[in-house]
Amino acid sequence: MRNTVEMLDELQNRAIHDEELKKRFLETRNSEDDLGEFCRVCRDLGYELYPMDIIQAGDEFYATMKRSTNGGGENSPMLQGEDDLYGMFFASLEQGRQ
Repeated sequence: MRNTVEMLDELQNRAIHDEELKKRFLETRNSEDDLGEFCRVCRDLGYELYPMDIIQAGDEFYATMKRSTNGGGENSPMLQGEDDLYGMFFASLEQGRQ
């Protein structure tokens, strides 16, 4: 079973090579519930992703990075945006790379 980060990576790679899919993902950002709409597109494509999956995976990813810097103590540097897998997905998609 793939984890959330692996699924997002796979979806991102698919979208980079498929203009229609890329457009479909980019259009989700115009929705009132953009993350929910994004997840609906993912599920339509066979990827069981829900908003809390993405939020939790981002938090876990950030916590892992935080622990890896100076032991994760109070003196660890502040990390910016590393917990936003959703935002990182689109940043890479817009740049056309992974």
